[in-house]
Amino acid sequence: MLFPKKLHIVSFGCQMSAADGDELAQPLLERGLETVDDLGHADAVIVNTCTVRQHAEDRAISYIGRLREWKEQRPEGLVVVAGCVAERIGARIRRQFPFVDLVVGAKSIDRYPELLEEALRRRFDWKKENRGAWPKAGPARLATKSRSLPPRSFSSGGVSGRYQRPDAAAVPEAYQADGAPVSAYLTIMRGCNYACTYCIVPAVRGRELYRPFGTILEEARRLAASGARELMLLGQTVNSYREGGRDFADLLRAVAAVEGIERIRFMSPHPHYLTARMIEAMARTPAVCPHLHLPVQSGSDRILRRMRRNYTVRQFLDRVDALRAAVAGIEITTDFIAGFPGETEAEFEASLDLVRRLDPAATFCFKFSARDGTEAASFDGRIPEAVIERRHQRLLQLAESRRQAHLEAQVGRTVRVLLEDGRHGHTEHYVNARLEKAARPGTIVAAAVVSTAATGLRCRCA
Repeated sequence: MLFPKKLHIVSFGCQMSAADGDELAQPLLERGLETVDDLGHADAVIVNTCTVRQHAEDRAISYIGRLREWKEQRPEGLVVVAGCVAERIGARIRRQFPFVDLVVGAKSIDRYPELLEEALRRRFDWKKENRGAWPKAGPARLATKSRSLPPRSFSSGGVSGRYQRPDAAAVPEAYQADGAPVSAYLTIMRGCNYACTYCIVPAVRGRELYRPFGTILEEARRLAASGARELMLLGQTVNSYREGGRDFADLLRAVAAVEGIERIRFMSPHPHYLTARMIEAMARTPAVCPHLHLPVQSGSDRILRRMRRNYTVRQFLDRVDALRAAVAGIEITTDFIAGFPGETEAEFEASLDLVRRLDPAATFCFKFSARDGTEAASFDGRIPEAVIERRHQRLLQLAESRRQAHLEAQVGRTVRVLLEDGRHGHTEHYVNARLEKAARPGTIVAAAVVSTAATGLRCRCA
């Protein structure tokens, strides 16, 4: 049986999922496999799944089903299914898709290299295939040792733009002309200690685990040495990070001190940990971008309690006000959920009002999705789908009007764009920007905003 040579990775979900995809690939890349964008050219596939919403889970299951034909054409091909769906319904995946070689749940990520090695041993019996190749006078027993990742909480952080991501929020490619990454993911923690009633993440990811402080800095230095100029720190509640008496504010300052790192971003923070120390670190650390994605979810205190979000609307706004006062020009983006069980029309209107008061630069609007295994799935007061859809559309319309207003306010201003290819990059506020004329990838250029576009800004070098 031939060992695979070309690896195709599909990650469903957010930046965290994309970073996990990179980590899942590492043991195979260390064995000499190379990644390919086209499934048809691959003989190994990793499907990294997301189960935050039912739609994401359904798409992952559908994609796995479509791999049946691929496997029939390549019986020796390797199929690995990992992530949150694998954690939640791993037994069903094994039954429904017997062609899958390895199912690895999100809680088993630490053991993944070992589990992969076991799966490879089952498929590629080294001793059997080499029986008779050695003289009988040789050693009575031959042993091999795989070159997999050493045991540790986490391995490499991911680099954006490497793998196909079939979701609408695919991260754009971010590579310099020589192939070195411009913007890279760096996972600092996993899991969540909260119990939001609509969220499946704690069930499939487990409690919070923090990567060692020194290991994070070592990884940051490695990424900087490879050409990364921007790091995106990742975690389910990224700003809850703590280790050895140090917290997220300490980590921001330490990563910013790594030579070569010019920008730092992070996803996804929790409002509870938007502390005075964190705000001060953001204000006094120039490398930290003046942009914060801070999910709020609802404009109703009663719904926030029902969601178990542990803050009120007033507390959320007070923390945002403190951040805006400390960090000049900071832009806030956020999340809202429409149609949470029991949400009245007045409470939905309160969410619309909060969008106006908060004035976010962008808002990600979600329809409530009942996830099996969450408390909210059994809540009374379920909203009819037609009502949820109507509320969702109203949220989207208001959010888009605010986004366009923020974009138009940039026209005539000068922004700083980190170029991910010759003409495309992101501003300090994480807005897509496209230059009229190409410049060198990997550089940060001052650019005058000429006009807006559907996906961001049109600029020319200042």
